[in-house]
Amino acid sequence: MKPANLLFILSDEHSKRVLGCYGHPMVRTPNLDALAARGTRFTSAYTNCPICVPGRASFATGRYVHQVRCWDNAIAYTGQPTSWGHRLMEQGHHVAAIGKLHYKVSQPAVNGFDEEIMPLHIADGIGDLLGLIRDELPRRAGSLKLGPEAGPGESEYTQYDRGIADTAVDWLRRSAPKHRGKPWALYVGFVSPHFPLIAPPQFYGLYPESQVPWPELYGEAERPRHPFLDAMRKCLCFDEPFDAPMVRRAIAAYFGLVSFLDDNIGKVLRVLRETGLAENTRVIYSTDHGDNLGTRGLWGKSTMYEESAGIPLIMAGPDVPARTACPTPVTLADGFPTFIQALGAKPDSRDRDLPGASLLDIARGHVPERTILSEYHAAGAVTASYMIRHGRFKYIHYVGLPPMLFDLEADPREHRDLGREPAYRETLADCERRLRKVVDPEAVDRLAHADQQAHIEKNGGKEAILKRGHFRYSPPPGATATYHHG
Repeated sequence: MKPANLLFILSDEHSKRVLGCYGHPMVRTPNLDALAARGTRFTSAYTNCPICVPGRASFATGRYVHQVRCWDNAIAYTGQPTSWGHRLMEQGHHVAAIGKLHYKVSQPAVNGFDEEIMPLHIADGIGDLLGLIRDELPRRAGSLKLGPEAGPGESEYTQYDRGIADTAVDWLRRSAPKHRGKPWALYVGFVSPHFPLIAPPQFYGLYPESQVPWPELYGEAERPRHPFLDAMRKCLCFDEPFDAPMVRRAIAAYFGLVSFLDDNIGKVLRVLRETGLAENTRVIYSTDHGDNLGTRGLWGKSTMYEESAGIPLIMAGPDVPARTACPTPVTLADGFPTFIQALGAKPDSRDRDLPGASLLDIARGHVPERTILSEYHAAGAVTASYMIRHGRFKYIHYVGLPPMLFDLEADPREHRDLGREPAYRETLADCERRLRKVVDPEAVDRLAHADQQAHIEKNGGKEAILKRGHFRYSPPPGATATYHHG
């Protein structure tokens, strides 16, 4: 395979269901659709954790969350274990990052970059301490602002994303030509469509509120009941203030933010073509996790449903099959071996135990013998949750609570939980065996709680954290976090 440059674009909280090339009939994403048309679209891609910091730590290291022990949005990546960036830098490749990373602090060489430009990391190097408290889930009153603020306008995040796009364009024009010796890797991290659900008016206006789709299973009587979900709805109380007009505004704003994101990506890809770099650069687009977007009465992320744990993943460029949809299950952890191969670097023997496989190989037909894993131990989780794919089935394991099982071929929208149906006991048992070959659910749950308790004590104890309150999202450079109580 020919070594080539790599442009990796990672957004934040982008549901794969809200993309034209993934089948959405209304949302406008012409630039991502065009990228998919000239490359490979992975239809069964997943985050390794449906919340920012742990998912990004898995992406950085190519390891599962329980191996990295970055459990939540307060325990962030600090440069260990080794990242794909470290491996590339060791072999003389230039590795640059622009935008959101969400590690602990900005130390480029420690984090695995030659340069970090306008990075966003966890707030004050401390992050979301309230998410550590899981013995008695605290109510996150800041969540109540999601619906009331939704609509057209500008936010710190939309302004930040414009800056990221402009900076990436400038880097491709001015810096990329300086690194001709070996292929380079450029990571570009946008924050859209992460809330606040405030979309620039020109993009919000693309989606009339009366025409946006109503969330599935949104009505009180339709919502699935499960102890894990019930506890999460009480803690992450996003939905409580919503009325029908607010739901419409929130959906329209999210769609608008997706189109805004697509427009910014278009600016970057256009310059890649104009500079002639496109011929020798592979482009990968993905996100750190999805968004429930009102489905089942849930907003934000944190669940193992497809709209939250499922992610878009698109790859195009030299040696990548065009106009192809690849059904093989993959995760963000597959990024590590992909980047090594894409730039023509030599695999390191110390990375032999990584669970990932190269997306370049998978796109061309290789199907690895493995069980992919997503797991969650963060805010709103009354217990640990784990998800695997086994053929057409998706299995969700909750420590101490009933499991869930979905047949994604017969029921792609996950309306029918087979977990309590006697006819599927054998399938459930088989899926649990496969899960336990990858992870010990109970042991990892205990480890997560122990690490989180130690972090609570390190930060003054539970009462001090509750008194401090919580913020809703990590502020971009130059902004400060706004804390909420209740």
